[in-house]
Amino acid sequence: MSISASLLPEFDHEMANTRRTLERVPEAKFGWKPHQKSPNMSWLATHLTVIPFWATMTIEKDAIDVSGSGPFSKELQSRTELLDQFDRHVAAARQAIASATDEQLMAKWTLSAGGKQIFSMPRVAVLRSFVMNHLIHHRAQLTVYLRLNDVPVPALYGPSADETTF
Repeated sequence: MSISASLLPEFDHEMANTRRTLERVPEAKFGWKPHQKSPNMSWLATHLTVIPFWATMTIEKDAIDVSGSGPFSKELQSRTELLDQFDRHVAAARQAIASATDEQLMAKWTLSAGGKQIFSMPRVAVLRSFVMNHLIHHRAQLTVYLRLNDVPVPALYGPSADETTF
């Protein structure tokens, strides 16, 4: 089995769970944040829609320097915009992963800022850590935002307090 074929079920599962979470973001609470140091709900949800695009960049480029114009997006203003952008980025990322060879996925990829290397590792490790684990981390933050706003939290890896089946 190829590396990409082994990675895609995990990718599909995490993207489906993320979409289910994004579907619940209440537009009336886009400006809400739990603390002054925290991003608002719209920024956090927008960030989740952009992270899958990083998978595409990881496959297509050998390195990214985030000090220039990077893979960022303006804060989206509706749930429809969130879901549309997320779906586009997920479809492109899935295609990029599915098309990647084992050789490409084992090749080094580097993230830097202002020419200073932050990390360098095989693309497959970048896809798991910098893309999927990063997405899971911020999705968990978003579920806390939902809970604090009395929005039902979806069952993701098992039942939630709001959904006893999944």
